[in-house]
Amino acid sequence: MALIDLQKVSKHYSAQKILTEVDFHVDEGERIVIIGKNGSGKSTLMKIVNGTLDLDGGRRITKNDLEVKMLDQRPEFEDGHTVRQAVEAGLKELNRAKERYNELSLLLSEDFENKILLDEHEQLSRYIEHHKAWNLDDKIERIIQHFDLKKYEEKPIALLSGGEQRRVALASLLLQKPDILLLDEPTNHLDVYMVEFLEELLLKEKFTLVFISHDRYFIDRIATKSIEVDDCTLHEYSGGYSSYLTQKEEYLRTLQKQHDNLLGVLKRENEWFARGVRARLKRNEGRKERLMQLRDAAKTNPAKIRKMSVELQREAKHFNRDKSINRQKMLFEVEDLALTLGSKELLHDFSTRILQKDVIAIVGPNGSGKSTLLKALLGRLDPTKGIIKRGEFKVGYFDQHREMLDDDKNLIETFCPHGGDRVNVRGSDLHVYGYLKNFLFPREFLDKKIGVLSGGEKNRVALALLFTQDVDILILDEPTNDLDIPTINILEEQLTNFAGAVIIVSHDRYFVDKIAKKLFIFKADKTIEESHQLYSEYLELEKELQELDSMEKEATQEKPKEQKREKEKKLKLTFKEKMALEKLPEEIDALEEEIEKMNICLTNPACYEERGITALAGELASLEAEYEEKVEELLTIQEKEEEIENG
Repeated sequence: MALIDLQKVSKHYSAQKILTEVDFHVDEGERIVIIGKNGSGKSTLMKIVNGTLDLDGGRRITKNDLEVKMLDQRPEFEDGHTVRQAVEAGLKELNRAKERYNELSLLLSEDFENKILLDEHEQLSRYIEHHKAWNLDDKIERIIQHFDLKKYEEKPIALLSGGEQRRVALASLLLQKPDILLLDEPTNHLDVYMVEFLEELLLKEKFTLVFISHDRYFIDRIATKSIEVDDCTLHEYSGGYSSYLTQKEEYLRTLQKQHDNLLGVLKRENEWFARGVRARLKRNEGRKERLMQLRDAAKTNPAKIRKMSVELQREAKHFNRDKSINRQKMLFEVEDLALTLGSKELLHDFSTRILQKDVIAIVGPNGSGKSTLLKALLGRLDPTKGIIKRGEFKVGYFDQHREMLDDDKNLIETFCPHGGDRVNVRGSDLHVYGYLKNFLFPREFLDKKIGVLSGGEKNRVALALLFTQDVDILILDEPTNDLDIPTINILEEQLTNFAGAVIIVSHDRYFVDKIAKKLFIFKADKTIEESHQLYSEYLELEKELQELDSMEKEATQEKPKEQKREKEKKLKLTFKEKMALEKLPEEIDALEEEIEKMNICLTNPACYEERGITALAGELASLEAEYEEKVEELLTIQEKEEEIENG
């Protein structure tokens, strides 16, 4: 049985349909990404899975005692809690389970055959193992370090920014390891190193996961299944984002073929209808009705196919890495630049030139100084040292606070401040709706005030407005935050077609790989490295170099005596291992017998037809996997026992 099974589920808000009779299920170990445009119903589906939203139709069926937990966009914490207390707040039940487990271990050392205590001990062991909670203190420390929360450990949670609070909430949920973890844009407010840590943790600890994300590399690495929400229905694709694109392209070809077949049928039916009176007889009313339905389908199919084709082409298009810089106009000349914020040094001794066709991504950990460098280039912040020479040019700037927007104006007033309904976009005179529909805004949005729009919608407005400006350089600070993947594809297309220079700050590796021709990489020693590599390639190389450096240190340094004593201290069988040493041989023998019986059944048609060959093969594969796991566990414990005996 699935952990969660949604059957024929429908949901609407007033007259607006969001989901119509959709089926959806989550099996143990699956990592499902929900894909779709903003407003398509992704968050609605997530809340239904979570059980926090009432259904207008259908059923939500769950496994008994299922623990489902969701990362909120605006997490809430207990008053007065510090960061560490907030991280640990959800771990009370696990800590109680560990305390009770330790009590039982002591009791069982004196009363080894007490069946009640043994059963409770085994149950708690499974519970702690499922939540990977044997070394909770170590895990808390590790996750606080990797999410850059150590410096705030004793700080009241209320004093942290929204992004920092989300990292605290995410850390706590990961430590709790519920049966199903629901994450809405988990990589927002994480730098690439935090995202990498999150990816490794989710994979290593085998989380069952349902998530929404615009980070396409994250989706590709994590997702085992992709669910697209479109037009109130769900479309299922196996694998991550690149697999989704391949399968959707195949689906598009199938749709086109079906449409071509439909046109053939429609042609024959039209010829029949045109033949005259017989087609109008009452007994042929049903055939006439089917003809009208065919005509409607023939009209709507091309629009759907064309729309999907445009989206796929937009995503599949790769950028041209033009490295010619001869005779290009100089925009910025930076000499020996140093930047500090308060008492914190961010950058020193940075010199560079930025030319009229440069496309640069500024990357590095959170808090390293990326946005501060942008402000220095824009002249909004004076350097601590060094100079920035600026040429004659016009700048278009997009920041995370959308300062160019006025909440009291509607879309028409925003794009046509001097009246009318036309907008000039890089020399083309367009109707404002014709332009805004490229940014996925329907006509009814034209009269809406900016203040009533969602964060993602405001970002789309700000980006659309940015591309109407007659500028020589675009400077964008985290432009993909709060955007869905279709809008990011539009942004990528606009940036690729822009004739001037582009400077972006972003943690989105896929976006940076697709757009940037040069990287400014903030390093730990407060310098900037310039590179023409793909960002993902640079990160992979950086990781390999760190691993090599670590291996060299281990090879050349002698391990401290304390470390040796710790190893000796650990080198003894735990109570759990002693129990396993007693039980595993019998369990392995029993599994061998069961596997033998199944293999015999698979050679006997009467037997495998009665039990079902597919079901039988599935059971056999499961038993063999369990057998291998138990044999491996027994061998590991026996090797350890032998090592202890040999000193």
